[in-house]
Amino acid sequence: MRKSLLFALLVVALLTRSAHAALPAVVGTTLTEIQTDALALIDLLWPVVLAVMGAFVLIKLAKRGGNKI
Repeated sequence: MRKSLLFALLVVALLTRSAHAALPAVVGTTLTEIQTDALALIDLLWPVVLAVMGAFVLIKLAKRGGNKI
């Protein structure tokens, strides 16, 4: 059982090794552009996320202060 499992893994490893091919340059360029756009989007979203989180903290503090009165 163990030998057949090792043999199957070896066959799969050899088949997948030969299946790798070089990607065209267009794919690399496209992926780089997508990464750049995603990072720009994240940079735009951080101030919004921080403002919303800060608003929730301030609301919670206001509720605590209001409950003590």
